[in-house]
Amino acid sequence: MVNGIAILLLCGLGHIHASHLKEELHLVHHRLSRFKESLFQDINHEIIDTRPSSTSDTQCLVDMKELFAGLKTGSYWALKMLDSWGSFPSGLLYGTFYDLGNFDECLNINQEISSSQTIKGKYCFMAVPLRDVLDTGIESLEGMQIKIATCFPASCSATQIETFAGQLYQNKVNSSMSFNISIDEDGCQTSDPVPWDGLTIFTVVILSVLTLIVVSSTLYDYFLCTTQQTPALIKIISARANSRALFRLEVGNSNSNVIDCLHGIRCMSLIWVVFLHEHMYSLISPNINFTYALAWLEKPTSSFFIHGYFSVDTFLFIGGLLVSLTALRTMEKTNGKLNIPRMYVHRIIRILPVLAMAILIYVKLMPVVSGGPLFKSGFHGKEECVNGWYWDLLFIQNYATKTCLDQSWYLAVDMQLYILSPLLLFGLYKWGKKAAWAIVGIVVLLSGCLFATQMVNHYSMSIKNGGGDDEANSKLYLATHTHATPWLIGFLFGYFLHMNRGRKFQLSWLVLWSGWFISLAMIFTSIFATYPSAKWSAPPLSTLDESLYYTLTRVGWPLAMCWVVFVCIQGYCGLANSFLSTPLWQPLSRLSYSVFIWHMFVQEINSRNVRTSTYFSSYTVMLNFWSDFGISLIMSYVLYLIIEAPIGGLHSLWSRTGCTKSPEVVRPVLTFVVNQRNGDEPEHR
Repeated sequence: MVNGIAILLLCGLGHIHASHLKEELHLVHHRLSRFKESLFQDINHEIIDTRPSSTSDTQCLVDMKELFAGLKTGSYWALKMLDSWGSFPSGLLYGTFYDLGNFDECLNINQEISSSQTIKGKYCFMAVPLRDVLDTGIESLEGMQIKIATCFPASCSATQIETFAGQLYQNKVNSSMSFNISIDEDGCQTSDPVPWDGLTIFTVVILSVLTLIVVSSTLYDYFLCTTQQTPALIKIISARANSRALFRLEVGNSNSNVIDCLHGIRCMSLIWVVFLHEHMYSLISPNINFTYALAWLEKPTSSFFIHGYFSVDTFLFIGGLLVSLTALRTMEKTNGKLNIPRMYVHRIIRILPVLAMAILIYVKLMPVVSGGPLFKSGFHGKEECVNGWYWDLLFIQNYATKTCLDQSWYLAVDMQLYILSPLLLFGLYKWGKKAAWAIVGIVVLLSGCLFATQMVNHYSMSIKNGGGDDEANSKLYLATHTHATPWLIGFLFGYFLHMNRGRKFQLSWLVLWSGWFISLAMIFTSIFATYPSAKWSAPPLSTLDESLYYTLTRVGWPLAMCWVVFVCIQGYCGLANSFLSTPLWQPLSRLSYSVFIWHMFVQEINSRNVRTSTYFSSYTVMLNFWSDFGISLIMSYVLYLIIEAPIGGLHSLWSRTGCTKSPEVVRPVLTFVVNQRNGDEPEHR
């Protein structure tokens, strides 16, 4: 999942011989680092060609002449423009490829020269191909660039800046040294505010209106109502009532229908997802020590990052389990009847509004609340959202196109399997074990399909081999048919629990310890099996080995989860069950869908807001994780109160009103998307 450029960098740096390049690098760095210093001493506008090539160049050249005149006379604003430049980065062999200069110093320049001329700063990255500086002879580094911040008058285009920068470096550094300097206009930024379009205004207005409604209802609830007199609509919208439901801890319920340990399993998987994405953003940040990241990827602990996708398999396992368990119990009460349209509407109302609002907020509000040298024009999936937002709302983005929100591919997989679930439910209800064995056959066929797809196409998902290209990622990771196995295993396990509800299994110590040994072996094998081949000096896994690993772990991981849930239900899990079933998990479990949707918004804002180069280490990643996770919780809680809880509560009220003569107010939907279920039963615990 790590950015391909970063992976190529890590792979290539592992082959650089510092002794061969040290002398050449020292010479280049010495020349370039003195460039800005020398300009302060003897700047002269004659060193660049100031003849306009077209009328559109005129204003830029006029501002450039003023800039050079200001530098010669020591004008403060002109010195600031040059002072905000970055320099050729030190530590190139250590993986330092960025110098961000001083972003705010450049953008804060606003010098009025005359009534008709005002010069503002324009911040751009000047990209120099690594091969022009160092002849590494390494193919994987051929496309790498050194990026240095520059600051020019805002009237100049990227093409003009590129010309000026090239002439400056050519004249001041070494006339015999050739640099292919490039500047991308899309990466340039000025202090001019971007006007809000209609959709941005709509997003702000709708959020403001929803907030006002929730605040008004909360004040009405607090000052004018008692618990017995609170109107149903107020109780549904009030932040006070929803907060009470969110943070309510339910302890010691003897209901056999509840599965307390799923709260802990879900929350730990959610934390794993956030921690995985934290590493991803940290690895692609402008680090000064990419070579350390190379060494870090060889450590055993990095396996939790490399194989973090097992957390998604856990979500799918829980989703399949709950769909079959609750639907079969409902069908048992209704003699096999299942209200499929109501089931679909129930799921869509719970998921779609939050997802639609997330797309708006990610694309339209991120530029409003964030900014920095690496920000450019907003959320990195903006183009996919603008051109294909409807694929996400139709839940087919994992097949149709690149996803708008990175994490939304999972919602598509889960929704597609949920839509197909009635066929499996009717089969299990009518044919029982025969249908269950048929589902086992489907699992075997899908596993064979996954294995064959990887073998025939020689796909690799190994970071060592580039982390999987777009084609391999879409065929092996994002596709529903290759990710359905954990869901189907959870579905079958839910059928097993339904058929054996209330039954107490007597497990001998031999069976119990054997089960734990096998399940823990599958868990740790899934995470660490590829560790020996992760070393850069070790030969990569063959396609056969990687295909077997990827296929078997897709089955082994959910089977291990089945054992953990089973022994927790049966009371054989001891300390593990006490940890997973503690009521303290319940609030985060209920808030987990919001955290899942919003955490990458916070992570992207914070990663793009950096003003200086960063340092990658396990400790800094941990600090960033707790910061981003805490902010994500607060943001998720607020948006939960104004979007998810009221919509879920209104839907619950509407459902109850349609089913009973005396409508009962039920608390809003509080569970993660994998816990969305049909019927009117309260959420599991």
